[in-house]
Amino acid sequence: MSATRPTGAPAPTRFLSDADVASLADWPSAVAALADAYRACPSDAMVPPRSMARGDGIWLRSLSAVSPVGGHMGCKLIAASPRARRAAYLISLFDRETMALSALIDGNRVTGLRTAATATLAIDRLAPRQPLRVAVIGSGFEARGALECLIAVREIEAVRVFSPTQASRERFADAFAPHVEISAAISAEAAVQDADVVICAARSRDESPVLRAAWLRAGSTVVSLGSTLPEQRELDEETIARAACVVADMPDEVAHDTGDGIAAARAGVPLAGKLTSLAALVSGQAIPRQSNDDIVVYKSVGSALQDVVIAEMLFIRAKARGCGMPLPASIVPVAK
Repeated sequence: MSATRPTGAPAPTRFLSDADVASLADWPSAVAALADAYRACPSDAMVPPRSMARGDGIWLRSLSAVSPVGGHMGCKLIAASPRARRAAYLISLFDRETMALSALIDGNRVTGLRTAATATLAIDRLAPRQPLRVAVIGSGFEARGALECLIAVREIEAVRVFSPTQASRERFADAFAPHVEISAAISAEAAVQDADVVICAARSRDESPVLRAAWLRAGSTVVSLGSTLPEQRELDEETIARAACVVADMPDEVAHDTGDGIAAARAGVPLAGKLTSLAALVSGQAIPRQSNDDIVVYKSVGSALQDVVIAEMLFIRAKARGCGMPLPASIVPVAK
C-alpha cells in the first residue's frame, strides 16, 4: 500500500542554474551566512561524514547537512570521472517543515563560493586586525576565489603570489593588480617571506609539500585548501608541529583522511591535542593563540554545511528577486 499524500500542493521546485548563482552571490554575504551557521555550533549529527561510491574510473560523492540557522536541509552530489576530466555538481534543498523539495541548484559555482568564503571566515577570526600581507601559493580557481573573497572582507596591504609556471603567476598578478598591490614571486619561499597570511591552494606535481615551516614568520596564519585526500600533500609535518592550533571545518577528516594529517601522525606530531573545529573558533569557544607569535593553521576539506548554507542563501535571494526557473513538476511529500 502506498503512502498517502497530504492535501495542498507545495510551491514549485525552483531550479537555479550556474548563471543564476553567479548573479545572486556576493562574497561578504557568503561569509556572513557561514559565520551565522558556525556560530550556531551545529551538532555532528547535523553534518555527518561524506560518502563515496566508486566504479571503474568514476565516483559519486554525497554530502548532506541540516542548516542550523535556516529552514532547510540538503545534499550535494558530485559525479566525477577523473579519467574523462568531467564532473557535475547538484545541490538539493528540502523544507524542514513540509519536506517539500524547495530547490535544485547547479553546485559548480557554489563549491568555489563556499571554499573561499569559509577560508575568509577563518582568516578573519585568526589574523590580526590590521592591513594584511598575504602570500598565495597557487594560481588556479581556488586561489583566485580565496583572494577575491579576502579582498572583499579585509584590508590588504600587499600580496605576493607563486605558482610553478611563470606565465600563470604573472597572469594571476595582472588580474588582481587593479584591486590590490600584488607581485609575482620567483619561489614559494619568497612569496611567504614576512606574510601575515599564507593561502595554500596548490598541490605539487609529486604530492610533496608546497609550504615549509622554516619559511613562516612568527604569528603567521596558514590556510590549506588544496590537499583534501589521503594521497595529497600541501603542508610539511613541521608546519603542523609548530602550529599552536589547527582549525578544521571537519576535524576528524582532516586528521585521518588528508595526506597532511596522515603524514603528521606518521612523524609523531601530536595533532589531536591541537585540533579544534571552525564552529568552536567562530562561536568563541576556542582561543587559537596564547601569544601573538603563535602560528595557527586552518585546514579545509569542505563540508556539506557550507554547501547547504550558501545554497539556502541563494534560494532565499532567488525567491525575493524572481530568479531561477520553477519546474513544471516536483516531488510531492507523502504522509508516513
